[in-house]
Formats: sequence, C-alpha cells, structure tokens
Amino acid sequence: MPKPFHVPGPELSPGDEVREHDDVSGLTGASLESVPKRKRKKFSASEKLRIVRAASAAVASGKRGALEELLRKEGIYSSHLSAWREQLGARGEAGLAAQKPGRKPKLDEKDRKVLALEKQLAKMERKLLVANAVIDLQKKAHEVLGLALPVFDEESL
Repeated sequence: MPKPFHVPGPELSPGDEVREHDDVSGLTGASLESVPKRKRKKFSASEKLRIVRAASAAVASGKRGALEELLRKEGIYSSHLSAWREQLGARGEAGLAAQKPGRKPKLDEKDRKVLALEKQLAKMERKLLVANAVIDLQKKAHEVLGLALPVFDEESL
C-alpha cells in the first residue's frame, strides 16, 4: 500500500482559523518566481562567418585556451562551431544563412497541378484504349455474324 503523502501548506496552530480565501496549496515556488525565460540567441550568417574566422585565427595562434575563451565570450558551444564549419565547407557562405525548419516541399502548386493533369490524361488514355478494343470486337462480331454495320455520315456526328 502506498504511503500517504502530505501536501505542504501553511501549518496551522490550534488557535488559528481556516479561511476559504487563503488557499495557497496550489502555488509552488516555481510558479511564484518571476525570472523571465531566457531567449535563444540567433546568429546571422555574417556573425557565424565572423566567429568561424575568429576560431580559425585562435587555433592558428597556438595560444593555449584561445578557442575555449572565444567560445565562452560568444556564448556558444563547440558543437555550434563545428556545425557552422561543416555548413561553410559544404555550401560556402550561403550555407550559413538561416533556413526554415522542417521538411522542404517536393513540388510547388504548379507542379502538383501538372502532375494531377498528367494522371488524369493517362487514365483517359487507358479508357480510350479499352473503348477502341471494344469497338474492334464489335466490328469482328458483326463480320462473323454477317450483320451490316450502321453507316454514319460525317455530318451526323
């Protein structure tokens, strides 16, 4: 059987009265704290390029702890720096620009419309192929049975 648990609240002495409007049991220290949430720093492409170049210069200087000092000063992790280096190497300076998160759409609206029309055209071509086969079969059936096919003028169609 689980142990009963006590919700911390104001302890009452025998002479104190319980008032209904003094309900503080739902409040916690975290909800009373007024420290604002820290915003994430967003780096522009030029800032990223500047930091990558400064990191390269720090490594080239050979001074012990120069790179770590730069990372602390800029407020970034080494993983940020390595990711930025990969982006710079793969796509150049344009690779450092901010990118929209999420999966990229494969087709735009025009391409989707073209694809839908091509599917519709293929479906209609299959139907036409079946219709032509049925007409050929009817012609052969008329020949075998010796029935005359009705003749239509071009003007009546």
